[in-house]
Amino acid sequence: MKEELVASITKLVVEKLSQEQQPQEPEVNLWSKGPKDLPPVELKEQSAGQIEWKPLQPKQHRQAAPLSSASKQKSADTAEAEKKEKQLEELRKKTPSRIAVGRAGNRPKTNTWLQFRFDHAAAVDAVYGEVAPEVLKNLGVFTVQTRVKDKEEYIRRPDYGRQLSDEARKMIKERCQSSPTVQIVISNGLSAKAVETNIEDVYLSLQQSLNNLNISMGTTFYVDKGRVALMDEIGEILTPDVVVMLIGERPGLVSAESLSAYMCYKPRKGVIEADRMVVSNIHKGGIPPVEAGAYLGTVVQKILKHQASGVSLVKKES
Repeated sequence: MKEELVASITKLVVEKLSQEQQPQEPEVNLWSKGPKDLPPVELKEQSAGQIEWKPLQPKQHRQAAPLSSASKQKSADTAEAEKKEKQLEELRKKTPSRIAVGRAGNRPKTNTWLQFRFDHAAAVDAVYGEVAPEVLKNLGVFTVQTRVKDKEEYIRRPDYGRQLSDEARKMIKERCQSSPTVQIVISNGLSAKAVETNIEDVYLSLQQSLNNLNISMGTTFYVDKGRVALMDEIGEILTPDVVVMLIGERPGLVSAESLSAYMCYKPRKGVIEADRMVVSNIHKGGIPPVEAGAYLGTVVQKILKHQASGVSLVKKES
């Protein structure tokens, strides 16, 4: 093709393209002048090349299909489970015991297990712990020992905890009043924590209660690593009318600081357990210490009045 013809055709194409109008971009209304929170809209092209935003019509809700028998059963099971959980929650509020705590697979739940380990450690500390000297000093009592040498022997040989050492017997005879109406003895027993936490309130309240009832007291002292039956030997040495022994209870997983008060009328060796009386569970989660001390004074008054304790006192009262 000749160069003149090519140039002519090219010129005609360029002129033709320049005469055509450039297509206009459609205008889009991005900001509506109407109120906010309008319903969703759909796009609709118009012939003029603009785009109009048209609100979508709300779809009609389908009518809920009737529940199948399986769905009804599932709903009934859920309601029954909620009812049982509510009943268990009521039970848990009435006791500190670990009931209905649930499991994670075949293991206890983490929080339950950690709390169990914490309470177990507190119980061990209570058994192997010692009462702080400051507590005994504040009460103004002196200390004597049993035949027990250490905690391990105390746990293995309960009989040693029921017997005073020779030095203790001598000290008690020298420093204590003979034949008192009431002889109070304090011992850590199986929970030093119980004595540290409660003894001051219990002892001072009991002392005040006996004073109000005009009941005289002997010389109070502390026995390290003592057992309950030790009150029989003390009864033989001092011959009191009533022995009150405030002793730490065996700790459990609910409380490691529970104190007990054992009472007996004229205890001697060979006294049967039925002749003893006990007020136990003395701590902040059980019987309040101050209230317990005041109550013990009234029990001592009954023992002196009927000259009996334990089962014998119950028979005489009835």
